[in-house]
Amino acid sequence: MNAPWEDTTSPADAARTVLVDGVVVGRGSRVRLRPLRHGDIMDLALAGRTAEVVAVEEDFEGAVHVAVVLQDDPGRDFGSAAQIGHRFFFAPEELEPASDPDEGERPSRVLVAGIGNMFLADDGFGPEVAAALRQVTLPAEVHVADFGIRGMDLAYRLTEGYTAAVLVDAAPHGQPPGTLSVIEPPLDDFGDAMPEAHAMDPVKVLALARRLSGGAPLPRVLVVGCEPLVRMTGEEPDVSVGLSEPVRRAVTEAVPLVTSLVADLLARSAMGEARSAVGEARSAMGEEHGTPDGVRGASARVGVGGEEAGGEAAGVGEEVSPR
Repeated sequence: MNAPWEDTTSPADAARTVLVDGVVVGRGSRVRLRPLRHGDIMDLALAGRTAEVVAVEEDFEGAVHVAVVLQDDPGRDFGSAAQIGHRFFFAPEELEPASDPDEGERPSRVLVAGIGNMFLADDGFGPEVAAALRQVTLPAEVHVADFGIRGMDLAYRLTEGYTAAVLVDAAPHGQPPGTLSVIEPPLDDFGDAMPEAHAMDPVKVLALARRLSGGAPLPRVLVVGCEPLVRMTGEEPDVSVGLSEPVRRAVTEAVPLVTSLVADLLARSAMGEARSAVGEARSAMGEEHGTPDGVRGASARVGVGGEEAGGEAAGVGEEVSPR
């Protein structure tokens, strides 16, 4: 019997594709819904909407069905194991590709995930950045979501064909409050720790995502961390809603930083550079230099106002981004 957190989708199922109007469509592809006239009323109500393919499935009679989630549906962030009621099935002839044909068969996609507990003071940094990013115009290939403390949902989401993921979180690492860091954790170093149902530990989330992937490669993961001023454990008798002043200022600084990172990730992917030279970044910056507690990897730091921790001005997306 499978554990409730295990994804029963095999790597072969995840890689299945179908040809739609001469374009290869599979998990992660964007499509427009064109239901046939004899479809049910719910299908017809979705005509013209843009959706994301989450699976291509085949029934016992050999008919192909494409499972999609609506692009603007918050339920798409629940992961394939919890999307009941949010997934819709269409025949290939009821779809049309929504991506520009010049983008190629499988365009790059980047997930930006705000993580943290908004009731634990500065731990709400990630969700606040996610909210601020929703006010910014980003490329269609970038999906911003507030995962809060839904660690399992994020783990499933990381297995759904993204080229890269940027996790935004409060991350103590011994710097002045409000200091922003960008690190690239080595995914192969994590064990088999399982996340809690209502908690968010990035290390455990990445470990579970690797297990769920069934051997398929995970996206490149960057963590944008902010040094908190107020650190809470959850054992306090009262909640604390709202960020401290230096962390609130860091939210404003994080928006252009994340925007620059995702632009760089998309550009590198378009040029065929799926991953940067992690070893060179570690060598240049030091493996543990500025790394948040519990996570190891190459990193760089930038203080609020855009200055690198060493005092020299840092170009957002240049010296800050691991290369």
